[in-house]
Amino acid sequence: MILDVRELRDDLIAQSARVVAIDGRGGSGKSTLARQLAKGWPKAAVVEVDDFYRPAGERVERPAVHGANFDRERLAREVLEPLASGRAARYQRYDWDEDHLAEWHDVAADAVVLVDGVYSTSELLRGYFDHTIWVDCPYDLRLQRGIERDGEQMRAVWVQDSMPAENRYVEGEEPDTRADLVLDGSGSGADGLVFKVLRARNPAAGGLRGDREGPANG
Repeated sequence: MILDVRELRDDLIAQSARVVAIDGRGGSGKSTLARQLAKGWPKAAVVEVDDFYRPAGERVERPAVHGANFDRERLAREVLEPLASGRAARYQRYDWDEDHLAEWHDVAADAVVLVDGVYSTSELLRGYFDHTIWVDCPYDLRLQRGIERDGEQMRAVWVQDSMPAENRYVEGEEPDTRADLVLDGSGSGADGLVFKVLRARNPAAGGLRGDREGPANG
């Protein structure tokens, strides 16, 4: 079934979902889905897990804990915990080019927050979310998208570091099996990515439409 993003947004609104995680391996289509969901959603804010990457001095070559080079404790402390207690959130963005924490971002206490990024539904964080989404996509297409985005010079990083680390995360924590909604992000159409529904924990609230084969709508 093809996902209708507008229907999914309406379903989440009907469920009063305030904090939603969009997880998946790099290049799967998570950020596109987050932008599509946020479009037309009053007071929606997208918070990227990439903004919580650790500066070089805090990283280790192969962390013992899945995703440990992303400061998920800071994500919880600065964003998820304040929102859970009804307070506004404020967090500092990691600058990938300069390798340091940069400007601050504010998230209103009544905002709908879409947390976009791999490791967002890891064991440390999953309890904060009202709804969780996993986006899947084949290896070759994810790598192609990553190289198109980051440049050929980053191929080794993708192949040797990022992708194996993400595989260890999936194998170790099985976030795809725990998600409320699982999507295939490999499709494309005239208007962009087409998401297919692979599994919905609650089909009546999964943004499902099986009567058409068109692009994901915003």
